[in-house]
Amino acid sequence: MPIQSDKKHNLEILISTTKKNNLDFIENIFFENYQHNFPIIIVNQAGKIKDSNNKNIRIINTDSKGLSKSRNMAIKCSSKKFCLLADDDIIYKNGFYKTIEDSFEENLDADIITFMMVDENGKHFKKYSENVKHNYKSIREVNSVVIAFKRESIIKNNIQFDSLFGLGATFETGEEYLFLRNCIEKDLTVLFCPKIILEHKSTSSGILAFKDKNIFARAAIFHKFYGNLSYLKLIHHIYLLKKKNMISWKQVYSKFLVGLDGIKKFKSV
Repeated sequence: MPIQSDKKHNLEILISTTKKNNLDFIENIFFENYQHNFPIIIVNQAGKIKDSNNKNIRIINTDSKGLSKSRNMAIKCSSKKFCLLADDDIIYKNGFYKTIEDSFEENLDADIITFMMVDENGKHFKKYSENVKHNYKSIREVNSVVIAFKRESIIKNNIQFDSLFGLGATFETGEEYLFLRNCIEKDLTVLFCPKIILEHKSTSSGILAFKDKNIFARAAIFHKFYGNLSYLKLIHHIYLLKKKNMISWKQVYSKFLVGLDGIKKFKSV
């Protein structure tokens, strides 16, 4: 049963990490928030962290593999009214916690709210949507570490991350898109708040969309939702990569073949 939340700490931070043996990384994540005392769950795969002396930090060491499985375990073990997804390589901006709590207080009907982040140079990580309410198109640009949600909404609707997608899985990207799409399909209210909550290095699956592993996963997602139309969606996707000069003419055919492999693999699992 969930632990009763208190007003001061109503938001729990769910950190997914791997192969950690201590909590040194925590200080880097929160170093802009000098006297933080936030509720935190750490799911540590393939590592062993001893129990923390900080009663606000709960540690789960597990042999499970894959980011989606880690996220699902953290959500299942969460206890506060609101949750925020996190990784071990982010830096929270000062005041991020209040920003998120205030956003839910100002949008009482919101089940999920996504936020903004910047790169190491202080530039917006992506071209963010101007829509206040997310749709299938706008959620393509959302990174998992800026997703906050009402725990009850996710648990009640049995919404989970697809374990076939995400780092360490068969398809290494796309897990946050599938998660948010599931939320929309179940008529949850998914909003966007144009406020910056964290910093993250500029390399990401979205920026590296031309990489084989990302095309492989994107093609699988196409087939998941569009069936045989996925082949046309794949052609269009390769066309857009070329149009944006993310691949050369010489790469078009080989990248298309990578996408075909992704569809074939998804059909076999």
